[in-house]
Amino acid sequence: MFVQQSARLLRNRAFSTSAARRTTSVTLKALGLDAYNLGVYNGAWGGNGTIVESVNPATGEVIGAVQQANLSDLNQTLDNASQAAKIWRSVPAPKRGEIVRQMRNALFAKIEPLGKLVALEMGKILPEGIGEVQEYIDIADYAVGLSRMLNGQVVPSERAGHMMMEVWNPVGVVGVISAFNFPVAVYGWNSAISMVCGNSVVWKGAPTTALTSVAVTKILAEVLETNNLPGAICSLASGGAEIGNAIAHDKRVDLVSFTGSTNTGRKVALAVQARFGKSLLELGGNNAIIVHNDADIDLAVRSVLFAAVGTAGQRCTTTRRLFLHADIHDTFIERLIKAYEQIKIGNPLESGILCGPLHTKQSVRAFEQGVEDVKAQGGKILHGGNALHHLVGNFVEPTITSIAHDAPVVHREIFAPILHTIKYDDISEAVAWNNEVGQGLSSSLFTTSPEKMFNWIGPEGSDCGIVN
Repeated sequence: MFVQQSARLLRNRAFSTSAARRTTSVTLKALGLDAYNLGVYNGAWGGNGTIVESVNPATGEVIGAVQQANLSDLNQTLDNASQAAKIWRSVPAPKRGEIVRQMRNALFAKIEPLGKLVALEMGKILPEGIGEVQEYIDIADYAVGLSRMLNGQVVPSERAGHMMMEVWNPVGVVGVISAFNFPVAVYGWNSAISMVCGNSVVWKGAPTTALTSVAVTKILAEVLETNNLPGAICSLASGGAEIGNAIAHDKRVDLVSFTGSTNTGRKVALAVQARFGKSLLELGGNNAIIVHNDADIDLAVRSVLFAAVGTAGQRCTTTRRLFLHADIHDTFIERLIKAYEQIKIGNPLESGILCGPLHTKQSVRAFEQGVEDVKAQGGKILHGGNALHHLVGNFVEPTITSIAHDAPVVHREIFAPILHTIKYDDISEAVAWNNEVGQGLSSSLFTTSPEKMFNWIGPEGSDCGIVN
């Protein structure tokens, strides 16, 4: 009864009061969304959990609302996904690829409104929002080709007249727990590959980007239903930590793919391992760029600017540490500050804006704490350092610091546009400093020396998973 009354109230609520309301309304309508939306899909739409409001981080206005899953909804969804997996695994892989190809086309047809919804709900600038949808489309193209190349091997046997054959089979149900910063692409990377491999997928997106999760699922569900396939192949269970925790612990989920913070990822990994399940984790990244004294400075300045400021510093691969050779340090800092002074901060839907808002007020507080920690630990603020409280949304100034490489704040990943700069004399110490943090996701070296390039990608170079 309470849920039904709440739903009626939400349907009649004025979700926006400014010109943004028109943009929001058109975008939601183009994606089949309303002010109130069901957030559970397992062949049919439903949801009996709490209602979560999606807030535009640039304006503070409510975009829409989603009724999340409760544990009973999740239980039914996992049952349906398990049954759907038995049907899906029997479909020949190339035909599974054909379904993913149709999904790719359906996503492409909605790329503009879906990219705009990402900008509205997550806060990244519109070109990045559209680009993120394109990433899903691109991985779908890859998955379609992969569906015809799931090859095994024929291996010689020690026994006469015998041979061994390698065959790849589906794992079953894949649970995808994705983060707010890439509300389309992360699910797409997991889903497209999982599907052509014959698995059903249960998705729990971030509660703060629940509208995007619903919009994507609607697109995929229509393709499945048109082809008379179980919709539960692409299931959705919107929710918060309770739903994510249940997915991690449930034996019906054969593989859990989690993207998010290191602390939560550790909990997910332990829960899955305790039941001998499989896990795939993409966690934090305290990423560094090294600029050596022989580098192309123009190229490096442009690259550092977007690497540190893009998505308002809220990417797992955002550059957070910058090591500059002493010979070029002062010149580089001067040019980088000039570049930062040209950055336009504001509504991510407006043309020319490079830095949109942080996703939540909590993120703004983390930014402010990070700036205070820099000062307390002997660092200096070279540019920025302020939260823009005079603006309505969650805006902050992209910030450049100068601080010691081993300061505690430098070793802590702050999900905000704070770039720590550090001077070095010998490239070997810069490489060592790159490797000394606990989060080794992405790293880059700017140099024109082939010898340094090959050392960088070799065993004595970067220890990160991505080495540029």
